[in-house]
Amino acid sequence: MDGRRRGDNFRGPYELTEETPVYVISVAAQLSGLHPQTLRQYDRLGLVSPDRTAGRGRRYSARDIELLRQVQQLSQDEGINLAGIKRIIELENQVAALQSRVAELQAALDGAAAAMRQREAAVHASYRRDLVPYQEVQQTSALVVWRPKRQQQD
Repeated sequence: MDGRRRGDNFRGPYELTEETPVYVISVAAQLSGLHPQTLRQYDRLGLVSPDRTAGRGRRYSARDIELLRQVQQLSQDEGINLAGIKRIIELENQVAALQSRVAELQAALDGAAAAMRQREAAVHASYRRDLVPYQEVQQTSALVVWRPKRQQQD
């Protein structure tokens, strides 16, 4: 429930990111200011879900540590119960996912608008230049008489 995309943990084989699971539970507890048993409880409740090693040991990332601090702040300073904190985390993850989707759709829309402008420019470029745009003639009551020019005699 922590919103982490599991496929994005590593960029390269030895490159660390904020989602790289590197901290054992004792170090994570020390960094977050919580007791290791509290971290286990948060894991059981689904508030913070660290990665697991082959031997089922927990490995926390820098993002997990930040989330643990956020849970502690919401619980102790704001007085929110753990069920409420879990809901807040879920909603924040939904908002982040929706913002990402909006950004994707905006990029697609911008691309489609640019393509449409290019097609429109191509259509305008294909217009025949010998045609003159028609303009509406205003109705008047004037009478115009046409007289052919007389040819001059030499």
